[in-house]
Amino acid sequence: MDVNAAPWRILGRVQTPLGTRCTGFLIAPAVIETAAHCLFIARTGRFIPAQDIHFLLGYRDGAFRAHTVARRYVIAAGYDPRDPQATPFADRAVVVLAEAVGREQDLVPAGRVQAGAAAMLAGYEQDRPEQAAGDLACHVTAVLPGPLLAHDCAGTRGVSGAPLLARDGAGRWRIAGLAVLARAGRGGFATLTGIMTHIDAPSEALSGKALRQMHER
Repeated sequence: MDVNAAPWRILGRVQTPLGTRCTGFLIAPAVIETAAHCLFIARTGRFIPAQDIHFLLGYRDGAFRAHTVARRYVIAAGYDPRDPQATPFADRAVVVLAEAVGREQDLVPAGRVQAGAAAMLAGYEQDRPEQAAGDLACHVTAVLPGPLLAHDCAGTRGVSGAPLLARDGAGRWRIAGLAVLARAGRGGFATLTGIMTHIDAPSEALSGKALRQMHER
C-alpha cells in the first residue's frame, strides 16, 4: 500500500525513545489520534511525556514526509491503563503536534457506518514495522455497545492506533474508528475516534470544551 496516496496520506508511525511503535493518523494538520495504551509505561505506571512522542508522517523504510513531536495530548475519559481489556472503548489519545505536518485536502472525514460495510485497516505491524501494511478487503462485522466496532480485518501488534476505514452509504471512505484490540488469528475491535464522538457537531471535536472532557497530559 502507498502511504503517499489517498486515503493513506493521513497515516504515520508513532514512536518513543523507549522503543514503543504504534500507528497514528491525522485528524487535523497538527493533530493526530492513536491508541492510549501506546503511550503508557507499565514499569512506571505513568503516561509518557508529550515531548517524547514522535510522529513520522508517511513513514517507509526510514524515510518520511514529515516528522514532529507532540506538544500535548489528552487521554479519553474512562480509560484504565492498568486494565485496558475492560476499557477498550476509551483507548484513544488525541495528540496535538508541535507543528502542522498535514494538509487539509488529505484529511479523511469521520462517518458512521453499518455492519457489513466494506473496510480497510493498515498500520505499522510488528512483523513489518518499516512499511505500512494491512488488510484492504475486510468488513465491519458489528456495531457494539461501548461504543465499539467489530471487524474481520487482519492485523497484528503495531497496528494499534490505526484508522479503521469503511465505506459509507454513498460508497465514500470514512474514518469509522481507531484500532485498539486484535483477536487471535483475524479480526478485532475499533473504538470511535475523538472526532466520531462529536460527529453531529464536528466543529466542537477539537474545541477546548471537548478536550477538557478528556484527561490532559
